[in-house]
Amino acid sequence: MLESENAGKSGRIVFTYPGFTLFQSARFFIVAALEMQSVAVGWQVYDITRQALDLGLIGLAQFLPGILLFLVAGHTADRFNRSRVLVASYLGFVLCSLMLLGLTLSGNHSVRAIYAVVVLLGVVRAFNGPAARALLPQLVPQEHFPSAVAWNAIVFQSSTILGPALGGILYAVVHGPAVVYTASIAAAMAAMVSMMRIHTSPQIMERAEISLQTVFAGLRYIWQQKIILGSISLDLFAVLLGGATALLPVYAREILQTGPWGLGLLRTAPGIGAATMALVLAHRPLRRKIGVTMLWAVAAFGVFTIVFGLSHNIVISMAALVFAGAADMISVVIRGTLVQIATPNEMRGRVNAVDMVFIGASNEFGEFESGVTAHWLGAVPAVVLGGIG
Repeated sequence: MLESENAGKSGRIVFTYPGFTLFQSARFFIVAALEMQSVAVGWQVYDITRQALDLGLIGLAQFLPGILLFLVAGHTADRFNRSRVLVASYLGFVLCSLMLLGLTLSGNHSVRAIYAVVVLLGVVRAFNGPAARALLPQLVPQEHFPSAVAWNAIVFQSSTILGPALGGILYAVVHGPAVVYTASIAAAMAAMVSMMRIHTSPQIMERAEISLQTVFAGLRYIWQQKIILGSISLDLFAVLLGGATALLPVYAREILQTGPWGLGLLRTAPGIGAATMALVLAHRPLRRKIGVTMLWAVAAFGVFTIVFGLSHNIVISMAALVFAGAADMISVVIRGTLVQIATPNEMRGRVNAVDMVFIGASNEFGEFESGVTAHWLGAVPAVVLGGIG
């Protein structure tokens, strides 16, 4: 009994650090804003074109800026104050949501303008990701960092549960995306307020002149650290092949015969599983057989992706997504802890920028891959083959 209470207290000790608490508040609001926006964009585009390929292009539009800018974004996170970089990024998200709202209110029926805004979102995300990941180790002592990574994942997944559900409900109630984009703007502004209140100890900035050598330092470091390279590569290929998120509007409308509220629930399901698993790992961090555990988690992620692909029942589909999210969270926590602890503070921005490319390749480019495969073979074969892969 005493051991259980001590484990619970040690698991929550990270919230005694004000900077960490404010960071998690900002993270909750910004992720919820982006998730609400994602539901609205996906349903709006599919409502206009009814083409699965166009859903895949949304992922590609967000992925390409990250590929083009990751070296610059990583260097920015190491050269400038990371909390200020994040405030600027959140302002960028607000402006993108304002543009989407403006397009909707103007009666826009072309997906090209929406894609243009999504590309701008990809640019902002390219700078937001490395700065956010590099800032986290500055907010708690290293001995509490594994717990901080797990709680960071819990907050992220909680917002991915609330954001899509709220976005889907708002879209269904008002029969359009305008209110969803308005809610996204409000949430992003709340994130800005929380981030501006964070005060961190001075970080070691990169003072060397900008050159190819300093910009490419993150790539060299990951190549030399084979265990980091292996962990992020495994996650890359698993999620790249097994990602079915882009096709959820197709499943909601065509296969499960539901509406925007159903799409919101489907997007919420992986977050429920991931948040539950992250809560377990926050109180019971992995300490033994971590590599084998990660491999089994990736295998389980593939199996549950296949179950989702074959299901025509919304309850079974949601259950499969819940378990897939739980399996994915195991590898997320392992990789997140490993990359941050093994990397010197002055290089974390560039190393995390490279890691964000791997994550972006698995998520956004994985959505493009799913969209193209569904366009060729159909939605169900695309998801099932991805799970097998």
